[in-house]
This record gives sequence, C-alpha cells and structure tokens, in this order.
Amino acid sequence: MNFTLHIWRQENAKSKGRFETYKVKDISPDCSFLEMLDILNEQLVNDNIAHPVCFDNDCREGICGMCGLYINGRPHGNDDGITTCQLHMRKFNDGDEIWIEPWRAKPFPVIRDLVVDRSAFDKIIQSGGYVSVTTGGVPDANSIPIPKRCADMAMDAAECIGCGACVAACKNASAMLFVSAKVSHLALLPQGQVEASERVKKMVCKMDELGFGSCTNTYACEAECPKQIKRQNIARLNREWICQIFGGNHKPQD
Repeated sequence: MNFTLHIWRQENAKSKGRFETYKVKDISPDCSFLEMLDILNEQLVNDNIAHPVCFDNDCREGICGMCGLYINGRPHGNDDGITTCQLHMRKFNDGDEIWIEPWRAKPFPVIRDLVVDRSAFDKIIQSGGYVSVTTGGVPDANSIPIPKRCADMAMDAAECIGCGACVAACKNASAMLFVSAKVSHLALLPQGQVEASERVKKMVCKMDELGFGSCTNTYACEAECPKQIKRQNIARLNREWICQIFGGNHKPQD
C-alpha cells in the first residue's frame, strides 16, 4: 500500500509549525500506524531527507496512552476504542492522503513535531487523585465489602490511561472526562470516601488553573476515548462537586 503523509513539523513550542509532505510505499496492510512512521523515519534518515519525525510511544499495546496523534481529524485515527498504536494500515485505502497532527490544546504545548507535554494531567493527579489515608494492608482492604456494581463501575473508570484524546476531541479542550474518571474510581470505593470532598475540589480547581476549558456537552470525549470511558462519570463528578460546595455529607454515587 502507498500513502501520502502530511505531517506536522515543529521545532519546539515557540517556533512556527508547518505541514511537510512525504510518501511511503509498499506498506503492509498489517503494519501498525506507528510501524509505518518507523518505516518513514528510516527512509528519511537513509536518504538524508530530513530529521526523523518525533512522536511519542512506549508500550505499543494500548496501555500507556503516550501514542496520541490526531489523524485525519480524529484523535487516534479512524477506528473506535483503540489507541494510535493499535491502528493498522488496513483501515486506510491504498493511495490515501493522511494528515497527522499533535494534540491541539493550550495545556498540551508541543515539544517537537507530534510530541506534546501532557504533564498537566500529572499535576491534576498530584493535586488529589490518590488515597493518602491509612486503609490497612491488602488483607484489610479485601475484607471490606463492596457491592459488585460499584466495583465494576470503579474498575471501568480506572481504565482511563490519560492519553488526552478527550481533550483533543473537545472544542473547548476540556479535561472533564479524564478528571471525572479519576474522581469516580476513588469515589465509588470505601477507601476513597475519607478524602472525597477535598479531592474533587482540588482536582477541578487544578484543571481550571492549568487552562482546560469547560465541558461542551457534545460527548465527543466519550466517542473518541480509546478506553470508552462513559460520560456518566462527568455527571458523578458534578454531583461530587455540588456536594462539596454545599457542604453536604459525602455519599458514594452509583
């Protein structure tokens, strides 16, 4: 398969970026998108055409969330429930033109080419996305009864890998789906109840401080999330926030 690639090239966050066009040939349909970029980079180096295209990746198994790219106008490309590293070239047609960009969001400044700085998510987690109180050892934790429905919802929320697709998909660059997933998976468990009210306040305030926008209620975040995190988590986050603001007793929300 042959493709024409229009790739965003940018030296750093302060320099002006531009699209550069490259062609790749004889790409296997079973080749992953990142493997295709590896082939392109090998071609660029061997032919002394340009500096290799910088892109972020690690596990290449859809686990780490580092490989986020904006491909033909969609975060992670033209498939559902997958990360960029799980996208294969058979999803495209021979001869296609493919436009590849980094995440477009103020809190995610470009480091170089397709790599963005997603440390803003780390700062949100550091502000309150953890349990710091003593909850006992593993046997003690296992002895706490948790309704299966709550446990299942907590596990579903905990699947969020922090890739940033929700931010990239939102026209306001909102991080509500990410924050709500991190709040939900702790709010639904007994171990997270003690700090629940302070947690939601700190994480939402940090999200606003870092420049993420408000929720647009278009649900583009849910549609593009590779782990299919549900928008119901945003509703739970809002309930947790209202409970904190009005000083009500915190109760787990299902």
